[in-house]
Amino acid sequence: MNKSTIAVIPARGGSKRIPRKNVRKLSGKPMIAWTIEAALRSNIFDRILVSTDDPEIAEVSRACGASVPFLRDAACDDYSPVSAATIYALSQAEKVLGESYDVVVQLMPNCPLRTADDILASIAGFEEPGVNFQISFFEAPLVIPWWAARLDSLRRPQLLFPQAATKRSQDLETLFFPTGAVWIAKSKDLQEAGSFYGPDYRAFVLPWQAAVDIDTEADFQLAEALLRQEGSVPRQSVDAPGSARV
Repeated sequence: MNKSTIAVIPARGGSKRIPRKNVRKLSGKPMIAWTIEAALRSNIFDRILVSTDDPEIAEVSRACGASVPFLRDAACDDYSPVSAATIYALSQAEKVLGESYDVVVQLMPNCPLRTADDILASIAGFEEPGVNFQISFFEAPLVIPWWAARLDSLRRPQLLFPQAATKRSQDLETLFFPTGAVWIAKSKDLQEAGSFYGPDYRAFVLPWQAAVDIDTEADFQLAEALLRQEGSVPRQSVDAPGSARV
């Protein structure tokens, strides 16, 4: 990629479900280190910037090789969308550092199994003509989303897709789910739209392992197990049309 490109890693300190999760040790290193190292190994970024309101996260991130030239003083609460933090980081970079970038890649630290290869593949998808916004998706293993149901107070299932209840799994269309692993946009378009879900946004499908999103203790345990088996568990191949684009 010839355009100037910044990686923004939003990492606020106020995580609730797993306190201090961005600096909690995952397979021997702070969780945020996995994302920083993947960004560094991709070797495509002009700056890898961690946007945080937390001095400890800032210190750990710098030790891992990321840039933390300032602390975030907005979009730090439980209600602001993560896109707002990334847009604010672009604004801070311009005001404090005098730097602007053509492309911004948002890498969520709670997706620590995404690799440099996943980042590079996503960038290649983004470089296809007509793509201004791109969000990573994955095909969920083990479950058939079409058979999902709500349970009422008496445990009676209310099917979300009743028309699919009697169909065989192989006769159902494949569904995909968003993941925070690699989101990409042209910086000016992102700032104008206010979200990565901008006009005509596209999906790029990653293997489910890259999409593991740590929000609960069970997620953390899954990531630990996968990292222990790294190299022995093959990545799921992606057969979605258009070089993993859907």
